[in-house]
Amino acid sequence: MKAVAYYRVSTEKQGKSGLGLEAQKEVVESLCRDRGWEIIAPPFTEIESGKRADRPELAKALHRAKVTGATLVVAKLDRLSRNVAFLATLQDSGAKFIAADMPEANELTVHIMAAVAQAERKAISRRTKDALRAAKARGVRLGNPNGADALRRAQKGNTAAIESLKADAQERAEELRSVIEDLNAKGISSFTGLAKAMNEGGFVTPRGGKWHASSVKNLLGRLA
Repeated sequence: MKAVAYYRVSTEKQGKSGLGLEAQKEVVESLCRDRGWEIIAPPFTEIESGKRADRPELAKALHRAKVTGATLVVAKLDRLSRNVAFLATLQDSGAKFIAADMPEANELTVHIMAAVAQAERKAISRRTKDALRAAKARGVRLGNPNGADALRRAQKGNTAAIESLKADAQERAEELRSVIEDLNAKGISSFTGLAKAMNEGGFVTPRGGKWHASSVKNLLGRLA
């Protein structure tokens, strides 16, 4: 039987360092060896958040699997996506895929696992927001321009409050990813140009203010 390998990491740093990729490669190749499957193409590797469904390398991997009659193999279910709607669409497409961490799972199992993972992601987001509100009610100063590091230095807040700041900033950054991509497509790529365009478009910073070159730089850093 033929197989196509797909790996995904969430950050460019992980992609360059191989952190996470080697572990995925090991379990995928181990599964294929145990089952006597041949990996017929170079692995497809994506550097992208699992929240997003528009992943070109995954699309290429699925296409290769379809046209060759192979099975798409991933290390873990969450390497595909934690989004139940995306996985449902993937299943409806007729593409064959298997996760090495639960190779015997059927479509119903995969759907249930994805739903549980998505529910947990939402619960984590809700808990961090609740922690942020609780910290604010206790008088912890939020919105410090130096972020969580300043809170640590000042010994203000607790771990939950600090983590909630990070989670909130990353969530807001992901919401603006498509905006940045649209502006880049229009030829706007400098920090100053992006700040101007975002202000003109009515987009505000996570703290509700105007964009400057420095804040755009920080945003792009989170999206890298």
